[in-house]
Amino acid sequence: MINRKVSVIIQARTRSTRLPNKVLLDLSGRTLLEFQIERIKRSRLVSEIIIATTNKDYDDPIEKIGNKLSIKVIRGDEFDVLSRFHLASQEAIEEILVRITGDCPFVDPTLLDEMINSYMIENIDYLSNGSPPTYPDGLDIEIFSKKILEEAYSSSVKPFEREHVTPWIKRNDNYLISNQINSEDYSYMRWTIDEPEDYEVIKEVVNHFDGRSDFHWKDVIKLEQANPQIFNANKKFQRNEGASLSSGQKLWRRAKRVIPGGNMLLSKRPEMFLPDNWPTYFSKAKGCHVWDLDGKKLFDMSIMGIGTNTLGYGHPEVDEAVNNVIKNGNLSTLNCPEEVFLAEKLVDMHKWADMARFARTGGEANSISIRIARAATGRDTVAICGYHGWHDWYLSTNLQDEKGLESHLLPGLEPNGVPKQLLGTTQAFYVNRLDQLEKIANNYKLAAVKMEVQRSVPPEEGFLKGVRELCDKKGIVLIFDECSSGFRETFGGIHKKYKVDPDMAIFGKTLGNGYAITAIIGKRSVMDAAQNTFISSTFWTERIGPVAALKTLEIMEREKSWEIITSVGQKIRNGWQKLADFYNLKISHYGILPLASFAFESSNHLKYKTLISQEMLKRGYLASNICYACTSHNSENIDLFFEKLDEVFSIIAKCEAGESIDKYLEFPVCHSGFKRLN
Repeated sequence: MINRKVSVIIQARTRSTRLPNKVLLDLSGRTLLEFQIERIKRSRLVSEIIIATTNKDYDDPIEKIGNKLSIKVIRGDEFDVLSRFHLASQEAIEEILVRITGDCPFVDPTLLDEMINSYMIENIDYLSNGSPPTYPDGLDIEIFSKKILEEAYSSSVKPFEREHVTPWIKRNDNYLISNQINSEDYSYMRWTIDEPEDYEVIKEVVNHFDGRSDFHWKDVIKLEQANPQIFNANKKFQRNEGASLSSGQKLWRRAKRVIPGGNMLLSKRPEMFLPDNWPTYFSKAKGCHVWDLDGKKLFDMSIMGIGTNTLGYGHPEVDEAVNNVIKNGNLSTLNCPEEVFLAEKLVDMHKWADMARFARTGGEANSISIRIARAATGRDTVAICGYHGWHDWYLSTNLQDEKGLESHLLPGLEPNGVPKQLLGTTQAFYVNRLDQLEKIANNYKLAAVKMEVQRSVPPEEGFLKGVRELCDKKGIVLIFDECSSGFRETFGGIHKKYKVDPDMAIFGKTLGNGYAITAIIGKRSVMDAAQNTFISSTFWTERIGPVAALKTLEIMEREKSWEIITSVGQKIRNGWQKLADFYNLKISHYGILPLASFAFESSNHLKYKTLISQEMLKRGYLASNICYACTSHNSENIDLFFEKLDEVFSIIAKCEAGESIDKYLEFPVCHSGFKRLN
């Protein structure tokens, strides 16, 4: 046995993305980090242990543990782990270093001594036991010299190299690299802690050994072989998958544990684009670019905040107006004057309207309009064409009648939790099917006809006019839901383009350029009914929304944003079609130009959509088969986008010619979402 000794550096922090504070979790009366240190101290060849943690306040508890155990604690950059590790190495008394991570509580002192001994005798530069792995995940050990670490610190430039400390060393052909192989492959066993299920397993093992930390790693092998049920909880996780997961994907896993569905909006779930690899979360957004949690800059050729940011992300004038609100106060006992100015502005833009009310989201604005229409007419039943949110009145469309519907009119929108008594109160018809609406109007006394003026396909000649005439004839309130279509092809509602006026209209999404504000405007004869029913909410009176809307409208009018984004949308649609024609692919286009989308006419359309997201993400783009235009999209960056997309279409052409698309897909296929009525 060699008598030279080493310095062990444990890197540990509390802000783990998947399992926060994992190093502080309890293991039989001490923290996981203390448990790990107890085990390492049993090594004969370790002369000191150093903890390398971050300089953030939330990692103060780690420093307290070090002080309690009389162990050096070095604090450095949170994300540049290599620099933090290098800083710790400068305080090490030995020339040989051992790297251990704080999520491996079962690191074994006898295995550690065995590897240190091999490192010294064989006179190698780098030794690990994980390339390839044959030991259980959680016994990971890396050994190298201060000199080599210094070279890695000076030469590593890629974010991955800075985060994971040793990749540069392992790829350097000038070093003698070695890997310790166990006689039997136990790499399928998982004893690390990254997920809550891992903690369950670790606790069970420690409890089996009565809370002691002196057990041998082979004792745990025997335990797993004798009692495999103890280890079932974390079997679903792959080894070292954290190294391949982005920070966004790690946080998404965490989110799904505490948020039903993972987030608040179906359209933003990563499963809708690229399951298991979509960045999911952003740290910054500006213009038409988004930065993910790892600081990667991505060009957004996708849904642009679900179409909210037609002026681009973080427009300086809108943000300045909002910042002034924050300085002066957003909410008080008194009302904000800007809501009056905004109401006057919207009414002035739509000569048929007299009054306005405001909310924050499209779903609640649609519910408000239905309540007002019912109060104005004294009737209950409404007819709908389009998507109008999540509230009971709307989802009741999908309640089956006594005979049962042949299929849901809106597949994918489950009415679970909607009172059965609402059955029949909402009747659906399809776009351009005036005959369907006439039949509904003849069978029911309708309070309202609520419809999107245009989404997937344009209204046919005479359709909107026919709807208007039917509503006039039967005293029905006609409501245009323009949450999506408003202020895109026109300055105001897209109904201006078709020269048909409603009794009420709803505007959202574009109105505040990313700040929450939705407007319901209408004729006085209808809107006055809001006084005869209770419609009220505290946060409808906040100031940010109206201020953002006023500034957004000012910029729109000055720059004629609707003309710009319509032109951008046309260019994008032309680009898709040009690629499809070149590669002899059949595609169908949907939506108004500023909300352009397409679909491959193929049974593999969802796989192709997934492939686009997968491959374009590699090239620095958020992309799928949808692109919502903003004024920050310009010809230069659109042309570059299509240069990159050309490469993906060429793959799709090969697949349509007979190759298997599955060999190109690296992740599960995206979900399809739900079908809209128009």
